[in-house]
Amino acid sequence: MILIQNARVIDPANSFDEISDVLIEDKKISRIEKQIDARDLENVQRIDASGKILAPGLVDMHAHLREPGQESKENFIDGAKSAALGGFTTVATMPNTNPVVDNAALVRSMKARAAEAIIKIEIIGAMTKNQKGEQLAEMLDMIDAGAVAFSDDGHFVDNARIFLNALDYLAPTGKLAICHEEETSLVEGGSMNEGHRSAVFGVKGRPTVAEDIAVARDCLLAEYSGGRVHIAHISSARSVEIVRDAKSRGVHVTAEATPHHLTMTEDLVTLSDTMTKVNPPLRTLKDVNAVVAGLKDGTIDCIVTDHSPHAFEEKDREYNRAPSGFPGLTRALALLIRKLVREGKISMPQLISKMTFEPAKIFGLLDKGIGTLSIGTPADLVLIAPNFNPITETPVDLTMCDGKILVCDGKLVD
Repeated sequence: MILIQNARVIDPANSFDEISDVLIEDKKISRIEKQIDARDLENVQRIDASGKILAPGLVDMHAHLREPGQESKENFIDGAKSAALGGFTTVATMPNTNPVVDNAALVRSMKARAAEAIIKIEIIGAMTKNQKGEQLAEMLDMIDAGAVAFSDDGHFVDNARIFLNALDYLAPTGKLAICHEEETSLVEGGSMNEGHRSAVFGVKGRPTVAEDIAVARDCLLAEYSGGRVHIAHISSARSVEIVRDAKSRGVHVTAEATPHHLTMTEDLVTLSDTMTKVNPPLRTLKDVNAVVAGLKDGTIDCIVTDHSPHAFEEKDREYNRAPSGFPGLTRALALLIRKLVREGKISMPQLISKMTFEPAKIFGLLDKGIGTLSIGTPADLVLIAPNFNPITETPVDLTMCDGKILVCDGKLVD
């Protein structure tokens, strides 16, 4: 039995934001009250959370945990530890692995492997076989095996007929098609945002119009089919406008943004630092401001990390040859508090909603008790110190998953 006292409890799923005590019994949340009298409680562990925020465990529905076949970069066990350190208790892993997760047998295998991790890991299946965009994968079978959504992430499905067929198959199931939006012919060989800076560096760029064209097409196909489209890692100001307009017409489209596309611009890119190479690339300040505005007004529904670890020797090479992506699970919350909340761009309750309730709702996880502090749900939660020193401290004081403390005082519990 664990009693967390005097916390500011923020639970967007229940529109709750008050100083309260939270009692955890039998690994579930049993009581949330202004003050819980602990005198009659036996064998209770008390945690004083004065000045801290208690929220649902963070939910990241777009990460690359590299299993199967790429364990030299990371595996489920180590990725789960990184997630817990960052306050995440639920993470969904993308299917662009080796082999690609495009059949039910692989989904079942990964679900079994995920059960060994210290947090909850959900499985996203491929939309097309081997992510080649030529034939639909066994999506209905993968749903039966436990897949929560489908994506050819890392690849745009160029063939509109194939993508429309995917939406038709998925529409009755309510499952999402998560779309990597870059029109292929416009970005091949590109390594950074196309513009003045790429020209100065002599580096082939990836233009925003490639994203805009792809987002527009997929919003139109969602409108035509009635299917659900989810725009992955949106980064362009025009794409935000396109999604906003589609939503105003009642199209079933949702969107996500990453911490780096919310806080970083192409001005950070130097050819000597391949950690700035991401896909889609870091954009202009105009784009960043538009993505933040879209997050604030609800055009963008949730925040994801796009956590993408690589082996050191892969990133330690010429900019054009280095793979895109970097790890994001451990430091995402700290970055967003520092650059969005402290600078007054969004509120703490808004940030927590975008990292807990909203992704859980979009991906149909609320029924599992994910993304909420509702009474009777599994005790998945994070205790946040909002006034942390960004140089020496982490905002995550405690991470708990299924009633077990995984992180305490910013460190993994043995």
